[in-house]
Amino acid sequence: MSEPASTQAKQTALSVLIRKNAPLVVAYSGGVDSAFLLATAADAVGSRSLGVIADSPSLPRQALADALQLARQIGAQVEVIATEEMQNPAYTSNPINRCYYCKAELFQKLDGLAKDRGFQAIVYGENADDAHQVRPGRQAAAEFRVLSPLKDVGLTKSEIRALSREMQLPTADVPAQPCLSSRIPHGTAVSVDALAMIEEAEAMMRDLGFRVFRVRHHLKSTGVWARVEISPDEMPRIAEVEETLFSDLHRVGYDEVTIEPGGYRSPSP
Repeated sequence: MSEPASTQAKQTALSVLIRKNAPLVVAYSGGVDSAFLLATAADAVGSRSLGVIADSPSLPRQALADALQLARQIGAQVEVIATEEMQNPAYTSNPINRCYYCKAELFQKLDGLAKDRGFQAIVYGENADDAHQVRPGRQAAAEFRVLSPLKDVGLTKSEIRALSREMQLPTADVPAQPCLSSRIPHGTAVSVDALAMIEEAEAMMRDLGFRVFRVRHHLKSTGVWARVEISPDEMPRIAEVEETLFSDLHRVGYDEVTIEPGGYRSPSP
């Protein structure tokens, strides 16, 4: 039985795979995986790669600014395109497979861009750990023949973080940050107003110094409820800022605010 490939061997294989499929479009969000993928592509094939950011109401303005700044820092070409998943009732009705409709919209846009401008492939940041999880977006990737080179060479999330540190990427240790729609429970409609409330509420929490958290957005007969989840190691700070936090979230428009006593626990690596 052969020995498992080392992290460095996987990184080399990734660069080879990128060169093989260049010129290519990288679906780029500014998160750990897509930032590492874009940085590797920029290093491996330079101007024969293009990062594309999907912009919609579910993407916080600060996240967009950070992603653009990072692309400039690593010297990668990047563009922003508007996606229109909010015009699709199949997405806004917020079913269990909501992410499929978001990714299908993105990949349809990227497919058109790639064909119009002569790119050979589209790649996105699914990693080897993601392969063991339920990811509705994977179906959309298959339908549009989008490649997942991180997964294909066997790179796990922890390996991607380690390699990102070596490359001095600021995303190496950032927490996962899925889109704002993920804060709304399945079955509750996703609206522009709700996403704006969540974005403002989470920006306020960030201003208070919290790093890993979620503001869950619930509709109740008595109004709009914010259920705040904070990482267990940051929970002791609540006592210091609770009054300010509650005041801020009420000002955003939440009628009721509660702190989840169990804290926030990430569902993924």
